[in-house]
Amino acid sequence: MSLILAADNPLNHVVQHTLWDLNPDGGPWFMVPIVSNHIIMQVVGALLLLWWLPRAVMKTAGTDEINRHVPRGAANALEVICFGLRDRIFEPNLGRHTNRFTPLLWSYFFFILISNLLGMLPLSDWFYFVPGHLIGGTSTGNIWVTGAMAVSSLVLIVYNGLRFNGMDYIKHFFMGPSFLAWFIALLEMAGMLFKTMALAVRLFANMLAGHILLAVLVSFANLGTTIGQILSPVVVLACVLFNFLEIFVAFLHAFIFTALTAVFLGMAVNIHHDDEHEHEHA
Repeated sequence: MSLILAADNPLNHVVQHTLWDLNPDGGPWFMVPIVSNHIIMQVVGALLLLWWLPRAVMKTAGTDEINRHVPRGAANALEVICFGLRDRIFEPNLGRHTNRFTPLLWSYFFFILISNLLGMLPLSDWFYFVPGHLIGGTSTGNIWVTGAMAVSSLVLIVYNGLRFNGMDYIKHFFMGPSFLAWFIALLEMAGMLFKTMALAVRLFANMLAGHILLAVLVSFANLGTTIGQILSPVVVLACVLFNFLEIFVAFLHAFIFTALTAVFLGMAVNIHHDDEHEHEHA
């Protein structure tokens, strides 16, 4: 925090810093950075998951016949999270397809979570010797990152809707009387697109807003010598409290993105299953 206080612009810890950019002078909007701190943090997060998760789940209470099946330490927490998501969120929505999609949905959850939590660490201060602020930052506070994840979710939903239901997946968009069917289909397709894009905006906005608010709070301590000394204890207390809130938000939005993806995916792959339930209810 001391380095943030000394910085001319506290938002340097929030914005994206690029090393290799295809669009350095305001070219086409689709020309995105090739190497930036957000891209590096995505790679770091993925490597941490690949390295830590297998080691964490292998920890057991012992080596005998019973204890080797009993998780220990972090494996307990991982078991609670994974089975809670599968049994309470995935299975009610995906039904018979639960085991097929559970590993992917778990990957969404843990990747978003590790990206959110890494963004809370002052890595750019710890690695101050790395030029260009290339280490540190919240990758999920970048709309390109969350947008790419939302697009992957949309592709997953549409592809598997067609895979398991064929043309019935297309037909289910055309509801109501024939003269309104095309209009309703367009609304349904637009709604599906907007729902998945809302996943990107929700995650991006909450992660970015939280770090901007922290930067604004810290900037109050730079108002002047006397005023800064008066406000510094209040700023520090507010930042500590807000960091606890950020930890909660990091878990919450990883859960929201994963849960809503499971809901939308379940609506796509279980069309016939839903029709059977409606027939039984009638």
